[in-house]
Amino acid sequence: SPPGQVEQAVKDAIDAGYRHFDCAWIYGNEAEIGTALRAKIEEGAVKREELYIVSKLWNNFHAKEKVVPMLKETLKNFQLDYIDLYLVHWPFGFKETSGLLPIDEGEAAFSDVDYLETWQGMEECVDLGLTKSIGLSNFNAAQTDRVLSACRIKPVCNQVEANPNLNQKRLTEFSRRDVVIVGYCPLGRSEFAGTPGFPDPTIYDPRVAEIGKKHNKTPAQVVLNYLRFVHVGFVR
Repeated sequence: SPPGQVEQAVKDAIDAGYRHFDCAWIYGNEAEIGTALRAKIEEGAVKREELYIVSKLWNNFHAKEKVVPMLKETLKNFQLDYIDLYLVHWPFGFKETSGLLPIDEGEAAFSDVDYLETWQGMEECVDLGLTKSIGLSNFNAAQTDRVLSACRIKPVCNQVEANPNLNQKRLTEFSRRDVVIVGYCPLGRSEFAGTPGFPDPTIYDPRVAEIGKKHNKTPAQVVLNYLRFVHVGFVR
């Protein structure tokens, strides 16, 4: 985004009533978000405790000793003393000396760091009061179960892509173990509409439109209600 655009968008969102902001270090806009949050808090438009701020640990920093420093960097960007939820962005780490998206002979360059080691660093973030809760992102069922079997502090959620084309039924079973499934791209990926090998978003499905027409709802409302029915929270 052009400089200043994210800052203004966050300010406008707060004025419109938004309180939950789903962020990530790799998005490169934490500083602008922090400027907006600080401005709105200082002008009295919102209190810190009314906000729910989420960020994510990027793949180059999975080594246990790097987790706390990375969250401290995020907090500095946000101009906050703590965030509400910190997620492990992906279950795999990248080599730390080869750039943020390292490539080795045409393939992604992965590190040997086990995400259970990463999770120990996440738990330390809670111990230090840097985040209220910790969670996962893009973990499959086996990986989630492995974390639950070894953790001292449980993940409160797993943020994954979830929509009617990818309902994550197996992962939603972890809700019984207090790991909430939070779905991103809940309306599907419109940028891939019409692309061979990719299903069109269900908001374009005439059957969904017909359901919406019957109940005086938009296709998007039908899809989001479906996700609620199958116990999936959602962020855009």
